[in-house]
Formats: sequence, structure tokens, C-alpha cells
Amino acid sequence: MRYYPKLARLKLASQFTLFLSIIFIIGITLGGLLLSKALEQKAYSEMKYRGEMVMQMTDAVSSYTVQEIAPLIAQVTDTQTEFIPATIPSLAAKKVVDRFKHDWKYKDFIYKTATLNPTNLDNQADLFEAKLIEQFNRDRTLKILSDFRYLSGKKLFYTAQPLTVTDSSCLKCHSTPESAPKSHVEKYGTRNGYGWKLNQVIGSQIIYIPASEVFVNVRRAIFLFLGIFMSVFALVIVSTKYLITARVIQPLKPMAKIAQIISQETIDVNQVCILEHQQLKKIVKRKDELGQLGRVFQDMVSEIYHRQQQEQRRADELSRQLQQLQAETEQTIITQEVQEITESDYFQQLQQTAREIRSEGGTS
Repeated sequence: MRYYPKLARLKLASQFTLFLSIIFIIGITLGGLLLSKALEQKAYSEMKYRGEMVMQMTDAVSSYTVQEIAPLIAQVTDTQTEFIPATIPSLAAKKVVDRFKHDWKYKDFIYKTATLNPTNLDNQADLFEAKLIEQFNRDRTLKILSDFRYLSGKKLFYTAQPLTVTDSSCLKCHSTPESAPKSHVEKYGTRNGYGWKLNQVIGSQIIYIPASEVFVNVRRAIFLFLGIFMSVFALVIVSTKYLITARVIQPLKPMAKIAQIISQETIDVNQVCILEHQQLKKIVKRKDELGQLGRVFQDMVSEIYHRQQQEQRRADELSRQLQQLQAETEQTIITQEVQEITESDYFQQLQQTAREIRSEGGTS
């Protein structure tokens, strides 16, 4: 409330501009925050969808490798003496993902079968991945985990699911070095990738998606929205100010001038009529509230004009009557004075003297 006197000193158009600007600032702040949250959530959902899609693809490749490729190769090749990488499900899935990355949409995807005791040390789980595997071990109902992590200074979105030994055929290579094919032992040695058990969570399949580019796109979308919103709102402010000035403030000026003239002790009817003729006739043609107000002022001006004319006629009539009364009064006064003179003793003596003189003249 203490700012109201300062606000009251502003013109109406400036007040509207100020209020619209305040609303704009509040709106763009809230809108920007809500849009940012919405776009981030959309980006999160999009990355999660892509990660799960690639994960389903790798599951399909792994399953196809175990059920179709490995038995077929076993029929034509002695796996004891010859190591065939295509029979390893995780390796087959990785090869397919590498080919899948030829599409620019997936070029930065990273697929890893993070394992606590891997055959290939490239798949050794780091500390973060080991915690994910521990979560899957503690909660066997947990099917998938998605979130963000930083790796080598880069923000990555990951989708992880447990890697569980569900097929006993996996134990041919990973139970003990003695039961593993010779070609497998020659390739990977006897120290890593053994001791696995059926239904054991040995690791996690993880898809990493770079999040920085996604959030850059989110920020671009936000800036684009803010730019469009600011442009539209600036246009709204300019248009509103123009409409208020042209359609409200300017039509109010002649009515304010008429009201100011009417409020004076002496009303210049001619000036009021000129304003009414020049300005109000344009306003009264409008169908809105200002048109109604203009018609009220027009009726008021007409009423004042007719009243002024009536007063003028009454004043003229009173002046005429006053002059007539004054003339009659003067005549009455003269008559009374003459009567007083004629009735006075002196006048009577004069009349008597005059008669005597006339009588003497007639006798002689």
C-alpha cells in the first residue's frame, strides 16, 4: 500500500503496462520453471525408453545366441579345440549394439555387462556398478534401475538390469576351469570368470546414454520457449497499451473536459456544444460501454443546452417585465407627483388667481 501514491501518479496506460510487466515476469518465471521440469522429465522418460529398448534388444540377441546359434555351432565345430566368440551371449549382444550405434541417434550409447567376477576383465564392475549389483542381489524382485551418474567427468543416464545365471549351459564355461572347454581356458585363462552358480546374480547389464547433449537440447527448447513467450508478451503489451490509449484514454479526454467545464460556476455552453459536436458524436456511435457513457454525456450536454436556453428565455422575459414594470412605476410616480402638485394649496391658489385674472380680463 505504501507504493500506491507513486503508482497513482502514473498515467493509466503506464499503470497497465507496469501491471502487465509484473504479470509477465511472474508468468515467465513460473512458466520457465514448470517447462524446465516438464522437459527434464520428458528427457528422462525418453532416455529411459531408449535404454530399455536397447536392453530388450540385447536380451533378444543373447537369448537367440544361447538357444539357436550356440547349439548350431556346436554341431559343426568342436568347441573344445576352437573358440567361437559368436557363441557367447554377452559378446554377441555387444557386437549387435556396436552395429546399432552406426545410427547417429545411438552413436554415443555404451553397453556393458558389468560383472563382479568377469571372464573378460573389460567387463569388471567398478565401485558404482558393484553397488547396483548388490542392490539386485538384495532384492530379487528388482528388475530394472535407471538414474544418472558421472563417469570421467561426463553425466550419463544408465539403465541397468540384473545379469542372472538362468541357463545351466552357462556353467559349462564358468563353473570350474576343469569343466570349461580347452579353447575357453586358452583364451581367458583359469583365474577369472569361474565359480558361477545357477540363479546367481553375477552382474548387471547396463546401457549408458550421454545426458549432456539431451539437457543441452532441453535448455535450447527452454530458451526458444522463453524467446517466443517474451516476443508474444511484448507484442501483447504494445498492443494493449495502444488499444487502451486509442480506445479508452483518448475517448475519455473530451468527456473529462466536458465534466470539467460543467463543474465550473459559469458554464460556457458554446464550448460544451463544440466539444460535443467534435468528439462525442464519434464516441456515441460505439456499441461498447464507452459508447453508452458517451451517450449519457451527450444527453447531459443536450439537457444543459436546453436548460441554458430556457434560463436565457426566462431571463429575457424577466428583463422585459422588469423594464415594463420600471416604465409603469415611473409613469405612476409622475402621475402621483402631478396629482400631488395639483392638489397642493399653492397650485389651488395659482388656479384661483388664474381664474380671477381671466374673469377680470373678460369684464373689461
